[in-house]
Formats: sequence, structure tokens, C-alpha cells
Amino acid sequence: MTARSLAECIQEHAVRDPSAPALAWRERYISYGELTAMARTEAAAYADSAVFVRAEKAPRTIARILGCLLRRRAALLAPDDQSAPALGDLVTELAAPETAGIAFMLTTSGSTGKPKVVPLPAAAVDRFTDWAIATFQIGPQTSVLNYAPLNFDLCLLDVWATLKAGGCVVLVDPQHATQPEYVARLINTHRVDVVQSVPMLYTLLNDAGCHGNSSVRHVMFTGDVMPGRVLTALPRMFDNARFYNIYGCTETNDSFMYELDGTESGPVPIGSPLPGVLALIADDHGDLTSGASHGELWVSTPFQANGYLRGGERDDRFVRHDGRIFFRSGDRVTRRADGIFALDGRIDFQVKVRGVRVNPQEIEAVMAAHPAVAEVAVVAVPDDLAGHRLLATVRRYSGAELTGLSLREHCAMRLSRPAIPSVVVVADEPLPRTATGKIDRQLLISRGRSES
Repeated sequence: MTARSLAECIQEHAVRDPSAPALAWRERYISYGELTAMARTEAAAYADSAVFVRAEKAPRTIARILGCLLRRRAALLAPDDQSAPALGDLVTELAAPETAGIAFMLTTSGSTGKPKVVPLPAAAVDRFTDWAIATFQIGPQTSVLNYAPLNFDLCLLDVWATLKAGGCVVLVDPQHATQPEYVARLINTHRVDVVQSVPMLYTLLNDAGCHGNSSVRHVMFTGDVMPGRVLTALPRMFDNARFYNIYGCTETNDSFMYELDGTESGPVPIGSPLPGVLALIADDHGDLTSGASHGELWVSTPFQANGYLRGGERDDRFVRHDGRIFFRSGDRVTRRADGIFALDGRIDFQVKVRGVRVNPQEIEAVMAAHPAVAEVAVVAVPDDLAGHRLLATVRRYSGAELTGLSLREHCAMRLSRPAIPSVVVVADEPLPRTATGKIDRQLLISRGRSES
């Protein structure tokens, strides 16, 4: 069955009920009639090429993107930062055949390296939005919180699946996104039904005691590890909701989902492949495995890109197998005997310290288990003598008595000697984040190098 067109569905809602709220933004609603009128105005100015859209969080930006969909022009959604001008230059260089059939061109987060441009076909976006609408029961009376930046792949559900279903997108103003009381007020005022975010939002809400958001029916977290203390607090924060861990990459969109049963207190599995998703595991020798095993995750989804824009040296991460294109995720996973997948960490995070291979994410898990640690990041900095040295940056809970020495002692009881960070920085401020809410490891590595 052919997926329904995103743009056509939004236009149908505007005709059927033009006064229905499409967006909630800064104390006012923008109706479907208003949104589509703005989009048509924007579309009239577009040439026969891809369109550069700086992803400032605002209704006008969503109208510009919708204008692209109406004209069947690919929208390159650029982060609202210093990298945007270079992406704008790229759009002017693109030939029409390069973007034919493309709806969105997203950029990867850049949390592990240089961002890449991911062109998502319109058909893939339509298949994904139909899946999201059916899975989370999104309809004309549904309100969905949009916490992520508009160039982040989470918006395919938060914004575009919601608008396709005729629901209302409740936009979180970036100026107040780190104020938990503001976000909680939005959820309660607009009777939000669906919340999806990286764990940072739930950590903020929990630490501020923002509990009892009873209107929410579905809560999804994705993109990072949920701290155990926040995980166990989710039923208090949203006392009428179902909870899901969703796994995916920008290149493939959502691939796995795991619904929590309320007993989890530690790392949550990524779960089972979504309908139509095929998952393979390549072992350390590159051989594909079956049954219970662990190695690099290869995934093929109905919602994915088939390569990066302009190709390049990283297109080797898209490989053909049995007639389908798989994305080599770079994530190390374990497939249990029951078929459930668990995320073990990044393959490209593994480094050698004094000749011994270590995984900084495993070290993070050990340090995060310390009762005084609120959040932690461990990065590897090149070292002429040891190959790499490990730098841990830790935020402690307010009022906690925690030192680098005590943390190193904690690690010494649980890790091999090469895996104990040589430098532990303890701070009271939150760790630096990328625009998508992930820990900015590249910045931490740069800081580590400058201090060498």
C-alpha cells in the first residue's frame, strides 16, 4: 500500500477544518488555515531547486519547510549556528537530479565527528509518519510536544507526523528549553498527549520535581542513555503514560523500540526491530552472525536514506546485502537469545591505552553508578606515550561530596588499570551539549588536547 503524501494530508486538514490548531507557540495558536497560507506564500518564491532553510524554532520556519513539500523541493534543514552558511553554499551548487524525490536533507549531530548531510526520500518520510501515527495514536485531537531543534530527526515524529494526522504541535521555545517549570507548564496547559525527547529533558523535569503530568499517554526517550534514577522516576513524572526506548540513526530513522514494563532500573534494551526493519550483526571479523551474538549493528529500514549527499568517503557505511541497502551503524550491540537487542556502545569509541583496548562508554557506566554522579562523559585524548589517555568530566549532585580521587578509587575497584581515567574533572555545572541535547564529546576532546 502506498503511503499517503505528507503535504496532501496537511492541505486536507486545512480544507476540512481551517481553524483547527496546528502549532502552539508563545501563548498563541497557529491554525491549519494560517499555516498552509504561509506555506503557499513561501512556496511561490522558490526556484526549481533545493531550498536552504535555517532551522530557527518558529512557525515561519515550519511554513517554509511545508512550502518545500508543496512544491516538491528538497529542504536542507540547517542548524541555526555557524555551520549554516557552508550548507547554504552547498544548496546553490546542487543539481536538480541530485535531490529528485527528496523531502528533507538532515545533518547528523556531529557528536562523534564532522556532520554529514542525509537526504531522506519523500516516500521514506511518508512511510515513517504513517507508522508513527498508527503506533502512538496521533489524530486531530492529539497534542505532541516538540522539544528537539527543527533540523533534528526527532521532528519527523514530533512535527511532521503530528501535522499529517491533523494534531497540534506544541513548540518548546529554545530560550526556555532548560527551564523545567516552563516545559511542565506547556505540557499541562496544552494537555500534551505525546512527549519524545533525549534524556536531558526528563532529567531536568525530575530534578525540578515536575511530577504528575497526567495528560501524557506516550513517553519516548532516544539518542542517549537514560540515567537510572530518572528511569525509575518516569512513572511519577507521567503517571498515566506508557514508556518506550526508541533507537535509530539519522541515516535510517527509527529502527528499534522497547516498551518498558516499569521494573527497569538500569540500562534499557533497544528492543526489537520495527515492522519492515531488518537487522544484522557483524562480528569482529566482519562476518554476519545469527542467533545470540554481539558485534556491529547493520540495519535496513523502510524509512532510510540510501547514502550521504554527494557521497564521499563515508558512503562505505551503506552496503548492499541480499538486495537491500544496510547502514553500518558503528554501534556495538548484543542480540539476546530471545531476539531482544541491547546497545553496548560505539565501535569507534574503542581505543587502546597502553596497548589495551578499552571502551569509554563502559567506563562511563561504571562512573555513573556512583551515587554522587549526576552525569559523566569519558573521552580519549591522543597521547604520545600511552597511545591515548582517558579524560572524565563529571557533574556531581548539588551538595554531594565528590572528588576526582574518590571517583578514581571507585573505578579501581571495578575496572582494569588501563580503563581508569588519568584525569577526572569534577564540576557543578552541566556538561556541554550539542544542539540536539547530546553530550558534546568533540568539545571535551578539544579541551583535553589544549590542556595536554
